[in-house]
Amino acid sequence: MRSTISACAVCALLFAIASWADDKQKDEDRLKNAGTVLTEILNIPDDIPQDLLDKADCVVVFPSVLKAAFVVGGSYGRGAMTCRTGNSFNGPWGAPSMMALEGGSVGFQIGGQATDFVLLVMNDRGANGILSSKVKLGADASVAAGPVGRDASAETDASMRAEILSYSRARGLFAGISLEGSTIRPDNDANTRIYGEKISAKDIVIAHEVHVPPAAEGLMSTLNAKTPKHKSS
Repeated sequence: MRSTISACAVCALLFAIASWADDKQKDEDRLKNAGTVLTEILNIPDDIPQDLLDKADCVVVFPSVLKAAFVVGGSYGRGAMTCRTGNSFNGPWGAPSMMALEGGSVGFQIGGQATDFVLLVMNDRGANGILSSKVKLGADASVAAGPVGRDASAETDASMRAEILSYSRARGLFAGISLEGSTIRPDNDANTRIYGEKISAKDIVIAHEVHVPPAAEGLMSTLNAKTPKHKSS
């Protein structure tokens, strides 16, 4: 009986280890995909206006968000958020926190296909709100579909009032859309797997208590190349 119990315990442990390793690999793949998606989007003609990108304190990327419950317009995605380092967000881009996007009515707006999202966080209030807890993206000035085009002015009413600007790409089409009703939150379990310790999203992104993981190097290099210096609003 004891040997049977011991064998079962060993099997359970091995299964847990294998499952953890599989989840970690998926998290690392998401980080790599986030870098690929951002690079592709920033290379699209009439992409995110450079002026807005330079003014952003943080960037959140959700590659291939899926509609898990299309009948009710639900969405589900996993991605990463990174902020500029320095007290005034004037340094190079720092290590990312894994993030989750859930709920909302995105499915009805874009037809149900897998979609890539890029969110520009325009001030520290928006960054701290996202990193502290689950934040619901509303229809008011807290989130707006970003103006698209190289000549689009950052001084539009929406961008001046919004804490977060959202962009999307579906089947190659690039356009701003609303994320009204969706929630965004730190993915703490994924952060534990990526960094090997339990650490808050704020400590990762704002306090910079960890180094950039290898899987995020593509994301970091793209941001540091495309927008190396912060432009004050």
